Amino acid sequence: MSTLDLQLSDSLSALEKAQRYRRRRIVAGRAGTSMRVDGKDCITFCSNDYLGLAEHPSVVSAFQQGARAWGVGSGASHLISGHCREHHALEDELADFVERPRALLFSSGYLANLAVATTLTSSGDRIFEDRLNHASLLDGGWLSRAQPVRFPHADVVALRALLTDGQDGRSLVVSDGVFSMDGDVAPLAELAGACREHDAVLSVDDAHGFGVLGANGRGSVEEAGLDSADVPILMCTLGKAAGTFGAFVAGSDALIEYLIQRGRSYIYTTALPPAVAAATRSALRVIRDEGWRRERLAELIGSFRTSAASLGLDLLPSRTPIQPIILGGESTALRVSDALREQGIWIPAIRPPTVPEGTSRLRITFSASHSDSDLERLIEALAGLSQEQA
Repeated sequence: MSTLDLQLSDSLSALEKAQRYRRRRIVAGRAGTSMRVDGKDCITFCSNDYLGLAEHPSVVSAFQQGARAWGVGSGASHLISGHCREHHALEDELADFVERPRALLFSSGYLANLAVATTLTSSGDRIFEDRLNHASLLDGGWLSRAQPVRFPHADVVALRALLTDGQDGRSLVVSDGVFSMDGDVAPLAELAGACREHDAVLSVDDAHGFGVLGANGRGSVEEAGLDSADVPILMCTLGKAAGTFGAFVAGSDALIEYLIQRGRSYIYTTALPPAVAAATRSALRVIRDEGWRRERLAELIGSFRTSAASLGLDLLPSRTPIQPIILGGESTALRVSDALREQGIWIPAIRPPTVPEGTSRLRITFSASHSDSDLERLIEALAGLSQEQA
């Protein structure tokens, strides 16, 4: 064994000892509310397919028709020969939906967040990040030449103090709209106010709010009553509520054109397959037209929280499809997750470094496709476990 392999093996052994080693489960079935997980049939409460669109007949049909029309790959980056009519139409429709002048497609949310941070800031600038921001936001800050500054979670008072300690250069404030591990919604109105007071630019990653929050499903920015003047940069992903893949950044014409010209993670990445764009256009129409999906989701979340509270479970104050149960140590989270899977309920354990030390958890997520009986099965399984721990 080489020196490198010995070193890597030691590091992997340390991860196993700390119960932080990740193992991939092999699943069979569509990305819906039931799957076969390592050979066992399970109801899944861990997907981000919040509206159940990944298996929506119209979305699937649009994907199939797109593949027949365009093939299964784009063949190149957008600036070479990969930008087709489906991509362009989707960008126009996304911009219209989130009420921004333009939108720009990216091949993933990670690449979109890297582009925003590394393209819009340089040496002498500062990027202010919520401590619980998604890894892609944090990585974007670290990879930029700007000075990264982290503020306590959702603490606008602390952010104001940091912004007051000013210096020359651009100040970019970056926050999740809905935090992916806790499920809480950022105080966007207050963040926008702080940015106005200190001439800072607010960028929101609404990966988990898009399609779910707001009267029309436009996300956390809509729900907060804000517009493009308040939030000049909006990033949303398409692999969650929209049920497909990819992401987009929406904003002014100048912002989008600058990202096209200078965004390395846009310029040097193969474009999404046109069939994915076609499927996403169909998904966007469903988001517009089938508001009952958001209503169903809210109903499930409310019923779960009421039942979980009666069991004495430690829930975080989330009103989104992300409903974590904090269990503390890694071993406890793994044990509970395994016990649930034995009962046909699949909720993987979330452990550090994804979440802070001592907050390992079950990250329960709901879909509009979950049935009442699915929810009953979940509550029954959780009730049995809570009785065992009592």
